[in-house]
Amino acid sequence: MAKSSKDYFGLGRLVSIILAIIPFTAWILGAVTRFTEGKIVAALIRLIFGFTIVWICDLILMIVKGRILRLLNI
Repeated sequence: MAKSSKDYFGLGRLVSIILAIIPFTAWILGAVTRFTEGKIVAALIRLIFGFTIVWICDLILMIVKGRILRLLNI
């Protein structure tokens, strides 16, 4: 079984789902996760648009796949 990368600092899936449900923590942790990956443009997009479509997509993807939205590989 291949090791999968988990979002929100490698926390377990259940903890990550709980954090993704809460809009404020999903907004902050999503941006911080992208900053730590070195994806500054993606982090800024999350900070600006984090409470809208990005949050809904993150929530759905966290429940289904266990990771948050990755659109930009910048």
